[in-house]
Amino acid sequence: MGELVKKFRGKAGMTQKDLADRLLMSESLVGAYERAERIPTTAFLADADAALGAGGVLRSCAELMEGEKYSPKFFNWVRTIGEATSYSAYESMVVPGMLQTPAYVRALYEVRVPAYEPEVIDEYVEARLERQSALDRKPRLALSYVIEESVFQRPIGGEAVLKEQLLHVLECLRTRNHVTLQVMPTRRYEHASVIGSLQLMSTRDGRNLAYSEGHFVGTLVSKPEEVNQLIDRFGALRAQALTPWESVELIERMAAQL
Repeated sequence: MGELVKKFRGKAGMTQKDLADRLLMSESLVGAYERAERIPTTAFLADADAALGAGGVLRSCAELMEGEKYSPKFFNWVRTIGEATSYSAYESMVVPGMLQTPAYVRALYEVRVPAYEPEVIDEYVEARLERQSALDRKPRLALSYVIEESVFQRPIGGEAVLKEQLLHVLECLRTRNHVTLQVMPTRRYEHASVIGSLQLMSTRDGRNLAYSEGHFVGTLVSKPEEVNQLIDRFGALRAQALTPWESVELIERMAAQL
């Protein structure tokens, strides 16, 4: 990809600095893209395509580069969301990606250990926000979440970022009737998934899939008997959590206290 950008830049008679100035970015970042030290973002490819007169060639590579941002299994999962009719998730640590604000996304990557370089954070933030387009796609994707109460108390990025995030979640729930959220109270004696987060999906062709993330690798589950166990587990979580209405009231109280 970097060689292709370099080729079109040469044809346009531009230096790396010329292109960087045109696109309002650093010359070092353009160089990193051309040397394949960084994965070109969708925005960069679109802007570079226009600036270099590439005729859509660079822009057409955006999906290929999108795949490079994720592990192969997770990229397959992300692509499959486009074919899904429903998506469910239990989250124990952070607000689900589909509901995150830009400031919250950035804060998550900034507190990561070991630390990411600023350019890498920019790429990951853009990728995360691009995936949120599924929230408003048509036909609507039915979304159902069970989220630990502690997630809404964890001030990632500071209290101002957290309050904005809570208000954003409430706005999503008020304006999108295809999104359901239930809070799992911390003081619950029964809990169906103390082993961690999980994600479930049903596709248009009738497949049920599951995905769970680890520190270094995620696991894509497609065997029906295994997926069915996780579907049952999520059903138990929903039964143990607060109702959607009770959950909204709790989040409102939390936001008011910040």
